Amino acid sequence: MSEETEVVVVGAGQAGVAMSEHLGVHGVPHIVLERHRIAERWRSERWDSLVANGPAWHDRFPGLEFSDVDPDVHPDAFASKDQIADYFVTYAEKIGAPIRCGVEVTSVRKRTGRPGFRVETSQGPIDARFVVAATGPFQRPVIPPIVPDGAVPVQLHSSGYRNPEQLPEGAVLVVGAGSSGVQIADELRRSGRRVFLSVGPHDRPARQYRGRDFCWWLGVLGRWDAETPPQGAEHVTIAVSGARGGHTVDFRALAADGVELVGLTASYDDGVLRFAPDLATNVALGDAKYLELLRAADAYAERNGLDLPEEPRAHDLGPDPEGVADPRLELDLAAAGVTSIVWATGFATDYGWLEVDAFDENGRPNQRRGVSSEPGVYFLGLPWLSRRGSSFIWGVWHDAGYVADHITTQRGYLAYGTTDRPGAAPAAWKN
Repeated sequence: MSEETEVVVVGAGQAGVAMSEHLGVHGVPHIVLERHRIAERWRSERWDSLVANGPAWHDRFPGLEFSDVDPDVHPDAFASKDQIADYFVTYAEKIGAPIRCGVEVTSVRKRTGRPGFRVETSQGPIDARFVVAATGPFQRPVIPPIVPDGAVPVQLHSSGYRNPEQLPEGAVLVVGAGSSGVQIADELRRSGRRVFLSVGPHDRPARQYRGRDFCWWLGVLGRWDAETPPQGAEHVTIAVSGARGGHTVDFRALAADGVELVGLTASYDDGVLRFAPDLATNVALGDAKYLELLRAADAYAERNGLDLPEEPRAHDLGPDPEGVADPRLELDLAAAGVTSIVWATGFATDYGWLEVDAFDENGRPNQRRGVSSEPGVYFLGLPWLSRRGSSFIWGVWHDAGYVADHITTQRGYLAYGTTDRPGAAPAAWKN
């Protein structure tokens, strides 16, 4: 015998908790299944010193302030990874989310001759009319197959990095110029390590400008609502940091502090790693995006008569360090004493358990604003699901509201004609 419910939500991270809140508001019976603990990835798949990349006033759900969970978290501060996990545990308790931890979903298949899906789990089957995949974008760490195993003593993904003491003595190459890469490289350098940082294309907004966080500027400028990445790119690497109270990521400052910058990691042969000659270009493009945001902020402040302190020096980038103008193109790992490589190269999704027709020819979710090509299946928590802010804490909450509305509407159609009065709108339609 299988259990039955209207909706099964797979995953109890920020997306699953948000989904549960909106379904609860609509009165939709549902179960949230989590194979580990609530917000587990924040606890066990992040480095020890990680903090949020957005201030607490911004990176939260509307119904609860961070300071209500932990009085030590000031609205302008950047919550630690454990404070974020505790926040979602508290939020789930606040809304009474029906979350079952320690339950792994092994497969989801369409039922035969009946609407809905059979959800196979480690604790038995569940039949559901709808399924929401709320497992997010950080499912499978991606390490490009460039450096063979054994070439250096340690190679690990950023999701496996914890602290400098974890790595053997020696120099470290960090590959990736997004938030994870630059923060890990900075931490390693501050611990006394020799560090090389492989820098690819990126966006690097000012952490603060004219007394406002970049999250605020993107909000008032309407940029969180952009529906497609710039120039059609699937992903934009953003170099921003809340570490040490929050600061603007500046590759010139990293170089001045002793981090050696190199271009995109290209190939490996017989102990030598080669880099693309694109470092200056990548830094310049990041600078251009940084300056463009400052100019847009200045124009907005002037247009709206905002009395915000001007920061003309923020526009002065200074000269490129020698290593940017004439970068290293090859690195003999042994000669440089490199004993570790940290790959801050992102993640791929893994929906092997979701055995339905909801993916395109490349295996990516075929969806629009979370509504998939397979009726009854939904996705939540993915970057650019509906807009630029979709993968942020507050953004996923709003996306969950749209998905919950869609589910409620579909429940109304499916229930049509099943009440005592033929053709009457069922209760589900009225929610």
